[in-house]
Amino acid sequence: MKLFVKRVYDKKEAKDGKRILVDRLWPRGLTKEKAAADIWLKEIAPSTELRKWFAHDPGKWVSFQKKYTTELENNKEAVAVLRKEIKSGTVTLLYAAKDEQHNEALVLKNWMSKK
Repeated sequence: MKLFVKRVYDKKEAKDGKRILVDRLWPRGLTKEKAAADIWLKEIAPSTELRKWFAHDPGKWVSFQKKYTTELENNKEAVAVLRKEIKSGTVTLLYAAKDEQHNEALVLKNWMSKK
């Protein structure tokens, strides 16, 4: 399984494979062309309530990971879509957050890697 994580604002590279945006909201100030996302899988993103609660606060990181993985466990449809894409080749999960160490794409990658 080749699964990577990258900011959607970073330049597209051939090694990215299929680029899947995993944010619930479209990235601010970014056109569809510049995002170069093959799929926008907003259904797999954290719920609006969880996203607002977390607010990218590193102090809530551990709790956020637990809450988000619980949501993923109950989100079988979106997870199945992502799993199918991963089985077909290299996938890069795209996210818009400025914090490269505390974002949903990292949680999603780690969770999918264990499944």
